[in-house]
Amino acid sequence: MILVLVQVSGLLFVLASMLAMGLSLTIPAIAKSVSNVRLMVLALVVNFIVVPAIAYGTAELLISDSHPGLKTGLVLVGAAAGAPFLPKLVQTARGPLALGVGLMVLLMLVTIVYLPLVLPLLLPGSVEVDSWQIAKSLILLMLLPLGIGLVIRARNPDFAATFQPVATQVSTVAVGFLLVALLVVNFEKIISTVGTGGILAALIVLVGAFAVGFLAGGRPEEQRSVLGLGTAQRNLSAAIVVAAQNFGDDAEVITMVMLVGVIGLIILFAAAGELGKRSLARSPTVPDKADDATSST
Repeated sequence: MILVLVQVSGLLFVLASMLAMGLSLTIPAIAKSVSNVRLMVLALVVNFIVVPAIAYGTAELLISDSHPGLKTGLVLVGAAAGAPFLPKLVQTARGPLALGVGLMVLLMLVTIVYLPLVLPLLLPGSVEVDSWQIAKSLILLMLLPLGIGLVIRARNPDFAATFQPVATQVSTVAVGFLLVALLVVNFEKIISTVGTGGILAALIVLVGAFAVGFLAGGRPEEQRSVLGLGTAQRNLSAAIVVAAQNFGDDAEVITMVMLVGVIGLIILFAAAGELGKRSLARSPTVPDKADDATSST
C-alpha cells in the first residue's frame, strides 16, 4: 500500500508541478531567464564536470570496497542532472521561477546526451545507456505537461490564472505525501547503509553540489539559490532508468540512488525554506519573483 502511495504521489507531484509551472510562465520569460550565456555555461560545468567528479571521488574514498553497488549508485546520481523537483524548490526559496524551469529543462536535455557518453568512462565495462529510455520518461512526465501549461497560458490567460493555484496545491500536497512515504519505504535500506560510508558520502555530495552551484550563481542571491538547488538536486529518474537497465540484480545500486534522493529532498526543502525566509526579509513587498529576468553575474 505504501509503495503504491509513493508511485501515485510521485507521479501526481511531477505532473501537477510541471503543469503549474507552465500555467504561471511564458516561453519568452523562460527563454530570457536562460539567455545569460556565462551563467548557463557555469551551470553546465558544475553539473556535468564538478559534481560527477565529487561523486566519483567521494565514492572511491568513503564507501567500503565491499559495497561496489553503493559506489555505482552514487556515481549514477552524480552524473544525472535536471530534476523535476527543482521548480518546487525554487518556489519554496522564493527565487526566479522562470530561471528554475529553464535551468531544469537545459540540464535534463543535456543529461539525455551526456549519460551515454560519460557513464561508460566512469563505470568501464559495466554499463550501457539507452538514451531513448531516459528521454521517453522525461518527455512524457516533464516536458509534455509543462508544454500543455505554457500553451494554455498563452491562449487563455484567465483560465490559466484560475487553474494554476489548484495545480500548485495538488503538487504541494503530493510532495508532502511523497517525502513521508519515501522515508517509510526506504527506512530499512537507509539503515542498511550505516557503517558502509554511504550516508556520509551522500551528504558530502549533496552539500558539495549545493556549495559549488551556489558559488557559481553569482549575484543576486536569488540567482545563487537557483543554481545551488539545481546543482544539488540530481535527476533520480534518469539514474533509476540506468540502474534498472544495467544493475537490476544489484539492490545496492538502487538503494544508493534512493538514499541520495530521500536525504536530498529533506535537506534541500529545508534549505529552500531558509532561503525563502531570507529572500522575504530582503524584499517583503515583492511576494512573487516567478517572472523576474535573470540578471548578469
